[in-house]
Amino acid sequence: MTTTVDSSVYNVMKARKSVRVFNPDFTIPKEEIEEILELASIAPSSSNLQSWRFLVIQDASVKKELKAIANNQAQAEESSAVIAILGDVDAYKKVEQIYTQNVAEGHMDESIKDRTIASTYAVYPNVSREARMNIASFDAGLVSMQFMLIAKERGYDTSTMGGFDKVKFAERFELPDNLFPIVLIALGKAAAPAYGSSRLPLDEVVRFI
Repeated sequence: MTTTVDSSVYNVMKARKSVRVFNPDFTIPKEEIEEILELASIAPSSSNLQSWRFLVIQDASVKKELKAIANNQAQAEESSAVIAILGDVDAYKKVEQIYTQNVAEGHMDESIKDRTIASTYAVYPNVSREARMNIASFDAGLVSMQFMLIAKERGYDTSTMGGFDKVKFAERFELPDNLFPIVLIALGKAAAPAYGSSRLPLDEVVRFI
């Protein structure tokens, strides 16, 4: 297991920076990436439908292709892996599986499960695709941030990439119609320090009523 940074959540938050230069020779075991993804998936989601899906790209030749799709950002090729966060506009179709598991794990009873499933099928199929894409994108933000913090706590570095050709990405990886790409997260070990960044004063972004 990789040496962790100070596990205080505040220190991890402060230590996490967007890395641009990765060590191309550093690898992370598939099993550990799976562990990070599983932990990240504890993140909240709309109606607990977990509309995120993940495509983990580790193959060197595929990452080289991805770099071209990602506007030649070096981290797409040089990082240990790129995790593509995808949204599923048909996530509601797993509602029975999800809420049956909730009952099995003791989180709710059958009557709540049945009401929730019925309510989900009454609402989500009638919501526009655009609205369901917005829901999935919101959920993706929650799971992505959690993924990056867990990675940092384990001593890894990350960088988010929103600037990539989503049409070409969907074509290259043959995404079915219900899935769409949202963001790419480069994961690995920094080969150079990340830049610091400032934040606006709190009084410019917060209003109390």
